[in-house]
Amino acid sequence: MKNGVSACAVDPPLSDLEGGHRISQSPLIHHAVASEYFFVEGCFIVECWNVRQDASVSVARARVEPGMTTHWHRLHGVTERYLILEGQGRVEVGALTPENVRSGTVVLIPPGFRQRIANTGDTDLIFLAICTPRFTSAIYEDLELKPD
Repeated sequence: MKNGVSACAVDPPLSDLEGGHRISQSPLIHHAVASEYFFVEGCFIVECWNVRQDASVSVARARVEPGMTTHWHRLHGVTERYLILEGQGRVEVGALTPENVRSGTVVLIPPGFRQRIANTGDTDLIFLAICTPRFTSAIYEDLELKPD
């Protein structure tokens, strides 16, 4: 295992066919090793899947505490989806009317659209943030932080 990612025990050659389709990469199995950390936009993050070997997608678990709202921010060149797992909140995307969200709601955020989410409930708001292609710090822009 390297950086929490392990290749399958036996990697087939890249030229092998899988289900009639040519596979373009080796399979990976990811064992969660990441700890939750506070992200500057105002939420707590656990990186569930964000590896160079799979640059097409990243998955993070986000947690917003009751009464908190994340900063306005945008992702350049990346589509993001929120899959709400627990709690309730209000999401704002671009110039759309703010909308309430709860468990099971999916929010699609196109590249470059400003966004933020507020926890309007009494318990933590927990959701998956799924980015395509994968999230890197280079694509993130906080729209509320002021330069020194």
